[in-house]
Amino acid sequence: MAIKAVVFDFGGVLVRTEDSSGRVKWEKRLGLNPGELSKVVFDSDASVQASVGKLPFTAVWEHVAQTFSLSPAEADQLCTDFFSGDRMDAVLVEFLKSLRPRYKTAILSNAMSDARNLFSQTYHLDPVVDCYIISAEEKMVKPDPAFYRLACDRLGVQPEEMVFVDDFIQNVDGALAVGIKAYQFKSTPDLLSELKLVL
Repeated sequence: MAIKAVVFDFGGVLVRTEDSSGRVKWEKRLGLNPGELSKVVFDSDASVQASVGKLPFTAVWEHVAQTFSLSPAEADQLCTDFFSGDRMDAVLVEFLKSLRPRYKTAILSNAMSDARNLFSQTYHLDPVVDCYIISAEEKMVKPDPAFYRLACDRLGVQPEEMVFVDDFIQNVDGALAVGIKAYQFKSTPDLLSELKLVL
């Protein structure tokens, strides 16, 4: 069956942390081991709850502030520094945009309540995709099979008519399990080579 839709993850695919110096600075300041700050931010119960829309994204940073006894101003600065090294992959974004209108396109993301504004206002992705499918808004996360089926329904395609790209192998496996053709992102040239064989 021909491919009709191409769906990308956001963090780790379209936008990636290319400069970790802001995070390293805070890890040194807080006496943390490398990578430990990211675990506090992304793996906390507050983060898990925010990803399914049970808490606002601000709760994650309130948790971080409480964990490290930071003032509100310090927590705001940590948040700014934490994401300061994120960079949009202009080549991938332009590729995704170029697929329209021949293919339906979307972002399927495990993300918090601020994601739609981030995608639209910060990264200006509205012209790139037909829709954003965000875990906090839908109250489910990858690799829940229902989340992938929702993406198919939203785009009006069958699973075998969709291509999906994610950086986490468990999310790729989740998509494969429902019949979607899925790829793990490793590098932009490798991904484009793979996608050009199926599109």
